[in-house]
Order: sequence, then C-alpha cells, then structure tokens
Amino acid sequence: MIRCEGNTLVVQGAVTVNNVTALTQEGIALLDHAHMLVDLQQVTEVDSTVISMLFEWLREANKKNCHLEFIRLPASIESLIQLYGVNDIITPLSNPSKPES
Repeated sequence: MIRCEGNTLVVQGAVTVNNVTALTQEGIALLDHAHMLVDLQQVTEVDSTVISMLFEWLREANKKNCHLEFIRLPASIESLIQLYGVNDIITPLSNPSKPES
C-alpha cells in the first residue's frame, strides 16, 4: 500500500513479485510534485523486484521533471541495493526533512 502525505509517498507492507506491478503503477500515479520523497521505513518484506520498482519510479519521475529521493530505507532494501551495485543510482537521503511542495 502507498499513501501520499503532501510530497511524500509512504510505502507500507510487502513489496514482492506478488504486488510489485500494482505498487509500481500506484506510485507513478502519485508523482505529482516537483520534489518528492519516498519513505520506505514501513516496508515489511521485499524481494529483488523492489529494485525494479524504485528504478521505474526514478524513470517516470525524470519524465515528469520530478526530483525523487528515498528516505528511511530498511536494511533489507539497503542490502539489495548493495548486492546489485546500484547504490550510486538509488541513494538514500541521509537527513530527511519534508520539503514543501
């Protein structure tokens, strides 16, 4: 599930092969600010498909001229980012504050 709090997308629950397509589309539809944060702290379960979802969001945000940043990544997502060597593409914001829209 994804909920929007101003310019922050809060992702909750599992992100796996079972629901990643729906979550990806849901997130894309919510990219409607010039600068958005994606809060991943409430993600409870992941598989490698979470990386493809984050890449797709980055691509779509770029198309919409939206600056997208990731905050509060759980260790499971950080491990996948390291495993796939994409830490230069998916870089968490170290000091998250919610910028105004």
